Amino acid sequence: MDLRIFTEPQQGATYDTLLTVAKATEDLGFDAFFRSDHYLKMGSGDGLPGPTDAWITLAGLARETRRIRLGTLMTAGTFRLPGVLAVQVAQVDQMSGGRVELGLGAGWFEEEHKAYGIPFPKEKFARLEEQLAIVTGLWDTPVGRTFSYDGTYYQLTESPALPKPAQRRVPVLIGGHGAVRTPRLAARHADEFNIPFASVQDSERQFTRVREAAEQAGRKGGDLVYSSALVACVGKDDAEVARRAAVIGREVDELKANGLAGSPAEVVDKIGRYAEIGASRIYLQCLDLADLDHLELISSQVQSQLS
Repeated sequence: MDLRIFTEPQQGATYDTLLTVAKATEDLGFDAFFRSDHYLKMGSGDGLPGPTDAWITLAGLARETRRIRLGTLMTAGTFRLPGVLAVQVAQVDQMSGGRVELGLGAGWFEEEHKAYGIPFPKEKFARLEEQLAIVTGLWDTPVGRTFSYDGTYYQLTESPALPKPAQRRVPVLIGGHGAVRTPRLAARHADEFNIPFASVQDSERQFTRVREAAEQAGRKGGDLVYSSALVACVGKDDAEVARRAAVIGREVDELKANGLAGSPAEVVDKIGRYAEIGASRIYLQCLDLADLDHLELISSQVQSQLS
């Protein structure tokens, strides 16, 4: 089971804070550092000092880390044109020596679009389908050949399809709860399917849908990596769990029901239930970025038991 650290910087974090967490992620033996792609805080809190851009952040981290994978859950398709995104991700992959992964979603948070003047189209999912075809098509085009695309929303004419990533292909993550279109899209384009903040039962149903869609698309269901994203709140005792829950404005019972919360033994047991349904990777949503002791505890008493 791979454990990856997943952050929500729109809630309030500087680049230096994210760098500190990313270096701790690397030093403590976690597999990857991922971040959300948002420009506006959600819920309580002031969001200070303001948002950081996902791909600018990852470019910086690419040069200041050496081992961990780097990526997004999820880059919003509404924020970037697909041709430009393909260039950005390929360049950051080169800067990292081939450690980048692209999670790409349709975009959903209308308020942040209004706040920063970003168009919020109605047909987001149909656009996402074209975006995925373009991004992967550009990367897959052999050097010396060109790529063209004539879609409903995007048209590319004889693109040189450069630059290329350092990896032969940057892994693409697709995720969500949609019962029909999302599994079909994952079956066509994804290397990994991620379901965020879902119960074991709901995750199993969605993983089954994706496996079936992959088989229908001519792939093996096992060709994809299956992963979950869950909030983490681990403590060496009940008091520490309660303190960490209070800091992030959550209740312990709710976190135990909907996330990975409790003692290391409780969290290991629950991760085991996700492993039983086919998840081989967990993204630990860590909301208190100042609490590096939390990461150390998870590394020494949870991750150690899973490896």
